[in-house]
Amino acid sequence: MRIHGLKARKRNKSKASSTGPGIMPAAPNVLGRQFTVKHPNSAWVSDITQLATAEGWLYLAVVIDLYSRRVVGWSMSKTNNSDLVIAALTMGLMNRPSHRLLVHSDRGRQYTCKPYYDFLATHSITASMSRKGNCWDNAVAESFFASLKIELMPQKTWRSRDEARTAIFEYIETWYNPKRRHSTNGNRSPIAFEAELVR
Repeated sequence: MRIHGLKARKRNKSKASSTGPGIMPAAPNVLGRQFTVKHPNSAWVSDITQLATAEGWLYLAVVIDLYSRRVVGWSMSKTNNSDLVIAALTMGLMNRPSHRLLVHSDRGRQYTCKPYYDFLATHSITASMSRKGNCWDNAVAESFFASLKIELMPQKTWRSRDEARTAIFEYIETWYNPKRRHSTNGNRSPIAFEAELVR
């Protein structure tokens, strides 16, 4: 560039914003990567991933209890919106009533929209969100998705969303929660680890 008398042109600062109609300010990172908790139903993490099928994307939202790494709520849809994450949280709350619950997520629009914030307020849930562009702040959810995609996904895409739904359901409910061992749990499955609590 110097030889040819060329100079880099400074790019204008982007005016893009994650704010917009119905978008709320991101919550602070209350969790602060404290992924080990002493009690169940005190801190959950949530995230969304997309899975390829021949019919198009299938979106999966999960809610994981940091105490045992158990997937306490999940939801699947061909639409990636706040309904998806609210459905996963609703499942978790139906199965595991809790008080003083903290739910950590990233800053995706599904988690920063008014319907999600209203849902948290209705259930007295404290929101926590990762710092901007920092996937490590939600490492437990990211790790779950990595395991699911390595252990479950076919070499080719699923033939249909229904086929993917069935496979994901079976992975979570018949393998991951009851049988898959975690070093964090002393090499016990999430369900086995929680069973120790009631002995």
